[in-house]
Amino acid sequence: MIRLIWSPQAVGDVEAIRSYVARDSEHYANLLVERIVAAVDRLEAFPLSGRVVPEVGDESLREIVYGNYRIVYRLKPEAVEIVTVFHSARLLRLE
Repeated sequence: MIRLIWSPQAVGDVEAIRSYVARDSEHYANLLVERIVAAVDRLEAFPLSGRVVPEVGDESLREIVYGNYRIVYRLKPEAVEIVTVFHSARLLRLE
């Protein structure tokens, strides 16, 4: 299995999503975060399962779409780095 690495940006993104959703429902916020993490966990066994990010076209930069969220990750030789998680209505911004 390949190792998963969450970038500080991705961790902050998930925390911000949780905080935003928790304003209406603490329960749903926790459930959403659990499901986002579960969607990422499959990358340990299937790192190529996400699609190439269409705006970039780089084979090493891929994404999983979970509900209204895009989970962008980068393939590395021995790991998968989760780069960012954002609402699909927003534009992708890589820094």
